[in-house]
Amino acid sequence: MNVEVRAMRTAAEQALVEAFAAAKDRLPGGDAVAAMRVAAIKNFETTGLPHRRVEEWKYTDLRALMRDANPLAAHPDAAAKARAKSANKLLSGIDCHRLVFVDGAFAPDLSDLDRMDKGLTVHSLAMALAARDGAVIDELGRAQTMSSDPAVSLNTAFMGDGAVIHVAAGARITHPLHLVFVTAGGMASAMFTRSLVVIGSRAQLTLIESHEGPEAVDYQGNHALELIVGDEAEVDHLKLIGEGAGALHISTLLAEIGAHATFNEFSFISGGAVVRYQLSLRFAGEGTNADIRGARLLRGRQHADTTMVVDHTAAGCTSREMFKSVLDGESRGIFQGKIIVRPGAQRTDAKMMTQALLLSENAEADNKPELEIFADDVQCGHGATAGELDKDMLFYLKARGIPAKEAEALLIQAFVGEAIEGVRHEGVRDILNAAAAAWLTARG
Repeated sequence: MNVEVRAMRTAAEQALVEAFAAAKDRLPGGDAVAAMRVAAIKNFETTGLPHRRVEEWKYTDLRALMRDANPLAAHPDAAAKARAKSANKLLSGIDCHRLVFVDGAFAPDLSDLDRMDKGLTVHSLAMALAARDGAVIDELGRAQTMSSDPAVSLNTAFMGDGAVIHVAAGARITHPLHLVFVTAGGMASAMFTRSLVVIGSRAQLTLIESHEGPEAVDYQGNHALELIVGDEAEVDHLKLIGEGAGALHISTLLAEIGAHATFNEFSFISGGAVVRYQLSLRFAGEGTNADIRGARLLRGRQHADTTMVVDHTAAGCTSREMFKSVLDGESRGIFQGKIIVRPGAQRTDAKMMTQALLLSENAEADNKPELEIFADDVQCGHGATAGELDKDMLFYLKARGIPAKEAEALLIQAFVGEAIEGVRHEGVRDILNAAAAAWLTARG
């Protein structure tokens, strides 16, 4: 006698499936996009929310952490847009093109659309899907190497809006392009945004993403960025996550990088109750250089998980990965990093380091760096450390008349600064250093 065993859905899983059934007919896109959405939700129905028995999610049991699924956010009204205007203070001094999304919807009246550089075109994803733009639909999913991941499946099923950005071949975009995602609604809600950025060969772009929201609201965000980098292009991507204290934030970066390109990635996580930033980077052409860094400043009971796969599929590429975490209170920082060197990727040079600084006996750091090497002519290595402040260095500084708190702050600032110094834009780098100093001051 054969008995079919089915896992029972949690309340959140059931709510997500029901929400899709109710919303699918009003989500943007024609038949091709609708089929993409249905396939994605079917995959989610099979997998459910990821849990600790799923290796890639073993430290972030989303099935346990996500007890309820919030309703989809309503289109922002005038009050929400007014609240969004007062947000985005961190980078207000940077001269850049801003594209603002309020509660997951593009807000052209809050964005800078009248002074775009030559070679830069910007559209709303919702408008492109509604118009059944074949080029956008064909490109959507091109860099998607994590289509079976439950978070990506949910994003594909529910994606409502986001940015569609094209940089023409050879174009040099002189001002950074800043995607501002602001949660401004006053009620519990969920947002699913998807952005597509295609950068032509020999082009240059600095792309900034920032995410923020209110402290006292329970909201959930699932954001994905597909980034396609052409041959010999030069791209800097900065991700700043400063969500409110009650937020559950999931972000996914899916990047395909061409030959002889320069790619710099930096993530800065300081907000949110539960944050998961997952990166899938594939080197699709020879001779590319990538510098991938991150800094996390966590306190209270914050939980932040950075999970990354760097896939060397072509020969002669170099990658450097450095991630720093400062953990206070009962916070938990997770880093899972994997470097894969495919059989044809000879002359790969890849090194990865993750370090955690524990400021409290109750803080927890989980570090899991990995290498999978299928070529013989390579230079690869990884390392991980976790510990408290160096007592000898503290004694050295205090012996020279520096007060204990100030000595601690100097050492922590230097620790985090090693990651921040990789940010090439001087103005943004100065702002991030100032933000780290402010975090230390608030710590007391």
